[in-house]
Amino acid sequence: MLGALLKQVVGGLEEMPWEIARAYEGQGRVIGGRAPQLADIVKMLQITSSKKPTFICVDALDECLAGYRVKVLDSLNQVLQKCPGTRIFITGRPHVQPEIAKRLPGRARSVSITPRRDDIIGYIRARLDEDMTPDAMDNSLEAEIIEKIPDNISKMYVW
Repeated sequence: MLGALLKQVVGGLEEMPWEIARAYEGQGRVIGGRAPQLADIVKMLQITSSKKPTFICVDALDECLAGYRVKVLDSLNQVLQKCPGTRIFITGRPHVQPEIAKRLPGRARSVSITPRRDDIIGYIRARLDEDMTPDAMDNSLEAEIIEKIPDNISKMYVW
């Protein structure tokens, strides 16, 4: 994920920093080539993020495996320490909030976003109206879906 993020950040620059070009060139010389290691990617993110204001968005952090989530948050914290102009926007479910607060100490603020029931029902109805096999569902199943799904939607948080 951080490698993909680096690619996006570098793609937004007018010119690739020589440190990054050199690092990738060196990786190609290894037999079979290899991707840069996490520490190298973090350094490259620090280099690119220090060149101009950078906004990093990470959506659905809660869907990242716990072990990787720790590495992602610690890596982002390292980037923030070297690049005070960098801003990070993270979304996730409530259970990752303590982990974000721990891994990004003093750098995270959270905002609770609770979807409105009417918006959820409107979305479900729109999806059901687009159903390519309308005969596969009777009215009672549709009513049950519209009744139960909105009650099972959890809160989301933004940091």
